[in-house]
Amino acid sequence: MHMACIHNILTTTAEESRVQQVRIGLVGCVKNKLTTMAEAQNLYVSTLFKGRRRYVEHTCDRWFVLSALHKIVEPSDLLSPYDVSLVGARCATRRLWAQETLAAVDHKLGDVQSYVFEIHAGSDYRDFGLVDGLLLRGASIAVPALGLTQGQQLAFYASH
Repeated sequence: MHMACIHNILTTTAEESRVQQVRIGLVGCVKNKLTTMAEAQNLYVSTLFKGRRRYVEHTCDRWFVLSALHKIVEPSDLLSPYDVSLVGARCATRRLWAQETLAAVDHKLGDVQSYVFEIHAGSDYRDFGLVDGLLLRGASIAVPALGLTQGQQLAFYASH
């Protein structure tokens, strides 16, 4: 991630205090899923996903799942289980995913200049164009669990 992006992530709190902004949660998909079709909010069954979901339901005005297969998904969208991940994927694959996800964000949300995107997903989902693309569109970024190990994230989400 570029230094300018890190600066913008760390300074969004001051910016948010000046302007009423819509807060959008982006929750990364996980490997552990139900074995049958379900709403996206219920398809992913790991403790980490459930903690992230609870967090954004309390801190955000609206939230979506970041899906390695489906890009950006409404919590109520019906999905079948799938086995696709960006973890360990080639850089070109992750960059293409980010471009396609940004196009889906543009389609679903339009102008995002007044939005704060609160991202709860690993670096494979954030750092190959998604954060930079949102910043270029004028959005602000918050990554509450930035730099935490998976164990630390589990503790973070359990305590909030």
